[in-house]
Amino acid sequence: MRDAGDRDAPPVVQLHGLTSSRERDALLGLDIGRHLGRTRGYEPARLLRYDARGHGESTGRHVPEDYRWHHLADDLLRLLDHVWPGERVHAVGPSMGSGTILHAALKEPDRFAGLTLLLPPTAWETRAAQAHVYEDQAVLVERDGLEAFVSMADAKPRPPASPPAPLTRPAITEALMPTVLRGAALADLPPREQVARVQAPTLLLAWVEDATHPLSTAVALHELMPGSRLEVATRPEHVARWPDLLAAQVAGGLERVRRETDRQSDRQSDRQSDRQSDRQAG
Repeated sequence: MRDAGDRDAPPVVQLHGLTSSRERDALLGLDIGRHLGRTRGYEPARLLRYDARGHGESTGRHVPEDYRWHHLADDLLRLLDHVWPGERVHAVGPSMGSGTILHAALKEPDRFAGLTLLLPPTAWETRAAQAHVYEDQAVLVERDGLEAFVSMADAKPRPPASPPAPLTRPAITEALMPTVLRGAALADLPPREQVARVQAPTLLLAWVEDATHPLSTAVALHELMPGSRLEVATRPEHVARWPDLLAAQVAGGLERVRRETDRQSDRQSDRQSDRQSDRQAG
C-alpha cells in the first residue's frame, strides 16, 4: 500500500488488474494516477495504491471464491475506512480493478465522488467464454508451470493502442495462480439493472481489438450509467492522454464536493438563523 500526496488534496485510490500489481501496472503504462499533482493546471491529489489480495505484496488463500470482485470490493471499502475514514474518494482502476470499483460503488454509493474505469473486462453474455479461458489457463499452470502461462501471454497480439512496455511477469506466485484464475472465472460485473443505479460521475477509458477487454462492455456501461463519458483509444498517443483526463475528472469532482459542502453550510447557517429568529420572537 502507498499513500502519497498533500493532506489537504482530494483522495484518489488506484486499483490494478488481474495478475498485476502496483509495480507491474507502472511498467505496463497503466499507472495513470502517476501524474496527479504534477499535471499543469490541476490541483495535487492524495494517491493511494495497493495490491489486491493474492497479488504483489498481498497474501491470499487457496480459495477461488475469495477472488470474486464483490469480495475484492469489501477489501477496498475496509481499506478506505482505515486510510480515509468518512472521506469521499475518486476511484480509478483497469479490468479487475474496474469490476471491483463498480461493486464497491453499489455497496457504498456515498463513498465515491467519481469513478474512472479503464479497460472494462468481459461481462454478462461475454463472461462465460472468458471464464473457460481462465479455467484452461489454471490447468496450464498446474500442468506446465508459470513459465508456460508467461510464454502464452507474451505470444498474444497486443491491442494497437497499447503503449510500448517491457515484458513483465505476473505478480502472483505459481502456487496461487490457478486459484486466482478460477476466482476470476467466478467473477462478473454487477447486473445491468444495478449498474444503472450508480450515480457517481464516471469516465470510461477503453481501447479496441482486445478480446479480454472488449469495447462492447465499455459501450454497454456508458449506455447504462447516466452522465458517464466514454473515451476510446485506437493509438498509443490516445492512451498517453489518459492521465490528463483523469486529472481533469478529479479536479471536477473536487469542485462538485466543494459546491455540495458550501450548500450544506449555507443550509446549516439558514437553520441556525431561523432558530435564532424563533427564540427572539418568543
